[in-house]
Amino acid sequence: MKKILVLICLLITFIFAKEDYSEMSTQELIAIMGYVKAEDKSKFLNELKSRIATMNSNEKKQYQKNLEKLK
Repeated sequence: MKKILVLICLLITFIFAKEDYSEMSTQELIAIMGYVKAEDKSKFLNELKSRIATMNSNEKKQYQKNLEKLK
């Protein structure tokens, strides 16, 4: 029962929260590529591009793979 209540609280938080991509990890950003709302897309892309130089090889592979989702 507690798990369901916590899950509901998390969902409500995510629904009403504004996206701040600078607080997300690079792995999280790569994972949500293609699922970003149209009005947040430019902010998301700017944050993602600023992190390309610091990505490790595995993150760069995932980034390249997920680029197709952005088109």
